[in-house]
Amino acid sequence: MDPRNMSHKDLKSPTLPLWSTPEPPPPQDQEDLSPCIPNPPSDERVFSVSELSFALKKVVESQFSVVCVRGEVSSLRSHTSGHLYFALKDSQAVLDAVYWKGALRTRHLPLEEGMEIRCWAQLTTYPARSKYQLIVERYELAGQGAILKMLEERKQRLRHEGLFDQDHKKALPFLPRKIGIVTSPTGAVLRDILHRLADRFPVSVVVWPVLVQGEDAATQVAEAVYGFNALPLTTRPDVLIVARGGGSVEDLLPFSEEKVVRAVFQSAIPVISAIGHETDTTLIDFVADVRAPTPTAAAELAVPVRRTLLANLEALAHQLSQALIHHADRKASRLHACSMPPVWRIISLRSQDLDRSADRLTSHVHTLLDVKRLAAMRLSVRGRPSVDRLLMWGKHVATSDLTLRKAIRTLVETSHTALCHTSDLLEHVSFARLLKRGFALVQNVQGHFITSATEAKKHSYIDIVFHDDTCRVTPTKTKRTPSPCTQEHFGWKT
Repeated sequence: MDPRNMSHKDLKSPTLPLWSTPEPPPPQDQEDLSPCIPNPPSDERVFSVSELSFALKKVVESQFSVVCVRGEVSSLRSHTSGHLYFALKDSQAVLDAVYWKGALRTRHLPLEEGMEIRCWAQLTTYPARSKYQLIVERYELAGQGAILKMLEERKQRLRHEGLFDQDHKKALPFLPRKIGIVTSPTGAVLRDILHRLADRFPVSVVVWPVLVQGEDAATQVAEAVYGFNALPLTTRPDVLIVARGGGSVEDLLPFSEEKVVRAVFQSAIPVISAIGHETDTTLIDFVADVRAPTPTAAAELAVPVRRTLLANLEALAHQLSQALIHHADRKASRLHACSMPPVWRIISLRSQDLDRSADRLTSHVHTLLDVKRLAAMRLSVRGRPSVDRLLMWGKHVATSDLTLRKAIRTLVETSHTALCHTSDLLEHVSFARLLKRGFALVQNVQGHFITSATEAKKHSYIDIVFHDDTCRVTPTKTKRTPSPCTQEHFGWKT
C-alpha cells in the first residue's frame, strides 16, 4: 500500500513514513539547487492539518507511552482550573509539561522553581499549538543531592526571616500537667513515649493522630499544632511533642515543609521536636523550642523523674525540721542566758533603797532644824532679839520645813513612778509570761536547766516547770514524731 494514500487511521507504527521521496543527491555547487527539490507525483494524497496532526499524535503516544525524564523545573505556574503547568529543561533543550488536577492529590512533594526532578510521564502532542508536551503522572526529586540542596535553600530563607532565632525559643515547664503528642497512632513511637512518661512521671496525655509520611502528612501535622493552640487554656497542653520514627531523607520531608515550620514557630505552647534518630535532621528541629535526638528522649525532656523529686522533697523536709529544732534550741539558750531574778526580789531591793533615802532625808531635816535652833539660841545669848527678827526666823524655818516636805513628797512620788515602770518592764520580759504562752522550763532535781534531750536522758528524774506548777517526770526514749513538713504537707502522694 502506498503510504501517500494512507489516512491517519492507517498509521499503526512510527516506522511507517508519512511521506516517501527519493533521497536528493548532494548539491554540487551553490548555484544549482534545483535537482535537490523533488517534484511530488500528481496523484499524491493531500492531508488536512487535523489529519496530519492527529496522526502524528497517535504515533508519538504509542511510541512514548511511558517515559522517565530528568530535568530542572522552570516556568512553574498554577492555573485557576487546578492544573499545574511547567517546563523541564537541561542545558540543550526544553520540554513543556502539565500535571493534571487529579494527579496533584497523590503528590508527596510540592514543586518549586529550580527543583531538579525525575518524572514519569506520557509524551503527547498538542495539536492546537503544534507542540509536544509531557503528561506527568508522578515525580520525585532527582537524587538525594537535589533534596539536600532544596532543604538548604529553604533553611537559609527561613533563617533570614528570623524563624530560627534563639530569642523566640520558649522554656519548657518544669512539671507539665498535660502533654500533647503529634504522631502516628499506630507506630512504635507513640508506645515508646507513653511507656517512658509512665515510668518517669505519669501525667495526662492527649494524642493528635496524624500521618507522618506522604502527601497529606505536612498538612495534618501543621493542623495538629494549630489545633492544640486553639484549645481553651483549661484543656490546652503545657508542652507539645512532635514525633516520628527514623527514615530516609524523602520520608522525613513532611517535617521540613514550610507550613509545618511556620506552625511550630507560631505555637504559643513550647514544642519538642523528636523526628527520626539522632543523626536525622529536619527543619522543624531548628524552629522547635527544644530538639530531642529520639522520641524516647523527648519524653525524658518533658517530665522529671518522680522518685527523684520525692527523694529531694524528703531531704529538704528533714533539713527544714532540723533547722527548726536548732533554731528553737538557740532561742531557748538565749532565753536562759537572759533570765532575770523574780520581780518581788527586785522590788524589795528598790524598796530598801527608798527606805534608806527616806531615813537620810529625815536625818538631814532634823540636822538642819538643830542647826537653826542652835543659831537661834546663840542669838538669844548675845542679846534679846527683836520681835520682828524672831518672826522672820520663824517664817524662814516654816518655809524651809514646807520646802523640805514638798521635796520629800516629790522624791517619793518620782521614786514610786520609776519603781512601777521598772516593775511593769520586768513583768513584760519575765519568763513567767512565756510560760503562760505554752513554754516550759526543764530542770534537774538540783534546779539546773536542761537544754537538750541527750542531757535529759542522763537523769532518772527531771522537773518540768509550767506557769502554774512543776511536774517531776521520768525521761524515756521515744521515736521522733514525723515533721509536718512531709510530702503530704506539700500535696504529694505516693
